[in-house]
Amino acid sequence: MKPWLFLSVAIVAEVIATSGLKASEGFTRLWPSVLVVVGYSIAFYCLSIALRAIPVGIAYAIWAGLGVVLIAAVGWLLFGQQLDAAALIGMALIVAGVVVMNVFSKSVAH
Repeated sequence: MKPWLFLSVAIVAEVIATSGLKASEGFTRLWPSVLVVVGYSIAFYCLSIALRAIPVGIAYAIWAGLGVVLIAAVGWLLFGQQLDAAALIGMALIVAGVVVMNVFSKSVAH
């Protein structure tokens, strides 16, 4: 269970860092830029810990898939970015893929 906690923290930290990247305006604003560096540092550290027990392909698929969905939600909520029906369907398919991998794949470490 612990590797999955580290992967979850890595995903959340990556989403926070990416949000800071948008807010940093090309690293011209100090505090959002600091958030980027700290967030990505935490994300990659936690991902490296998770990879001790979770296969890299599985971990990265989950990291990327959930990261896409979460950062799209942040973009919509915080930055006013629009999500049309195609974007929402695509994100639902990504989430479905992550669920299928976790529930049915024998590659996933439990």
